[in-house]
Amino acid sequence: MTDKNKNDLYTFNPSKAKYEREKNFKDYSQYFDSYRVVDQSENRRKVKVNGKTAFIYSEPDYKEGKKRGKEEIVHLKADIPEEMLGIGKGKTYLLKTYGCQMNEHDSEHIAGLLESMGYEPTHDEQTANVILFNTCAIRENAEDKVFGEIGRLKHRKLEDPELVIGVCGCMSQEEAVVNKILKSYHQVDMIFGTHNIHRLPVLLRDALLSKEMVIEVWTKEGDIIEDMPQKRADGLKGWVNIMYGCDKFCTYCIVPFTRGKERSRRPEDILAEVRELARLGYKEIIVLGQNVNSYGKDFEDRKYRLADLLRDIQKIDIPRVRFTTSHPWDFDDELITVLAQGGNLVEHIHLPVQSGNDDVLKRMGRKYTRQSYLELIQKIKKAIPHASLTTDIIVGFPGETEEQFQDTLSLAQEVEYDQAYTFIYSPRHGTPAAEMQDDVSEKEKKERLYRLNSVLNKHGLSKNESLRDQVVEVLVEGESKNNPEILAGRTRTNKLVNFKGSKEDIGKLVQVRITEPQTWTLKGEQVQIVEV
Repeated sequence: MTDKNKNDLYTFNPSKAKYEREKNFKDYSQYFDSYRVVDQSENRRKVKVNGKTAFIYSEPDYKEGKKRGKEEIVHLKADIPEEMLGIGKGKTYLLKTYGCQMNEHDSEHIAGLLESMGYEPTHDEQTANVILFNTCAIRENAEDKVFGEIGRLKHRKLEDPELVIGVCGCMSQEEAVVNKILKSYHQVDMIFGTHNIHRLPVLLRDALLSKEMVIEVWTKEGDIIEDMPQKRADGLKGWVNIMYGCDKFCTYCIVPFTRGKERSRRPEDILAEVRELARLGYKEIIVLGQNVNSYGKDFEDRKYRLADLLRDIQKIDIPRVRFTTSHPWDFDDELITVLAQGGNLVEHIHLPVQSGNDDVLKRMGRKYTRQSYLELIQKIKKAIPHASLTTDIIVGFPGETEEQFQDTLSLAQEVEYDQAYTFIYSPRHGTPAAEMQDDVSEKEKKERLYRLNSVLNKHGLSKNESLRDQVVEVLVEGESKNNPEILAGRTRTNKLVNFKGSKEDIGKLVQVRITEPQTWTLKGEQVQIVEV
């Protein structure tokens, strides 16, 4: 490091006889027994951490992540450096994905980038040349699982120093995770976040050349990358991301920090992607966003919201269109009107409630009340009588009393959900709720979860029982996980159906009569519809 570069970023402290970082740069030294800046340039720092060298281009910062500025959203085209186009020829990659549909869709882009560089996919951990973990930060057990997997690869890295191990996704956007990897997981070669996936070819190049850890996690986002290569999981169902980030800042949720501020893709780019999927023969698309209902709120040059987008997508020749995830705060009447028109817009709405008590909702930062949520549900049921309603619920949130939990039970009774994803509250580092007193015992949390699931299961079975002897449309996705002789697919309302049928029907829309409704799935028999 030259003195000029050093002095740009450091101030000399005579009493300590060393340079100290100025406040506008993050001081990592407090986290480690041994931390030393070896070299500093305008674009990166070279540091020595507990004997391991790492190149840090940028690192996550919660204080910066909380800011929601008015910076212009820049639309960029993905680009792979020419020297990286054939770097993976004759080599393989293993990509492990954790978490939600957004993570799965990110992995399609990661796989597309790797295969554009010549790498081929593999499931063999012992022969893979690149192993990437695309991670989830929602729950602590997912994080523990990832660290267990990385730890297990330490011996593999010693046996094969040319192996490249990378950690990306939502976990990478957390300060504590990057610190932990720097301190204890020196077998990791790359860390990158959710905002800079398109930078994978450059980061991989630098990791291969330097043989040292490379870290680039953008805290300040604002770019939208179009035309990024992707390898879709199948030719049947395609995810289409319409926006990134979330500005809701629910007190228990880390997503606003890991995914950043809300920013919408341009409708012309989205519609072009949907038309291409239709041309390729896809039967269903899933419109994705952390909060799809906020789509278009950030546009300054046009008034165009989710209802407008779905109305335009509805005109494209694709059999099924669904979306996730909604926030009750932004679910407006115009959206209900568009969904009620049916067509290729399916009758399934996922609407997380999280709690049925106003005080708990307020502590969660959910921005709606029990009454307003129930009024929204009634509007949906009136406009779309056969809609399938699903939700997310958290039990044992800090301060939740038995009386408040009873409000959640009564709401579940009143709504009669078709299905729900239920969770025991666990604190996530960096969220406001983590600072609250977690005063509900683990025993009580588990007991409440059991009682809640008993209510939900009863209504789920009742809703499925109403389909007995009914003929429903099923999109055949493949063989059942438990029996290769049985086919599995989903209805328009997203219910899983298992039935006997021909393997030739995989990827097709077929008619199935429901013969045996169960709590979470349906059994049926295929029927032939004769057109006259």
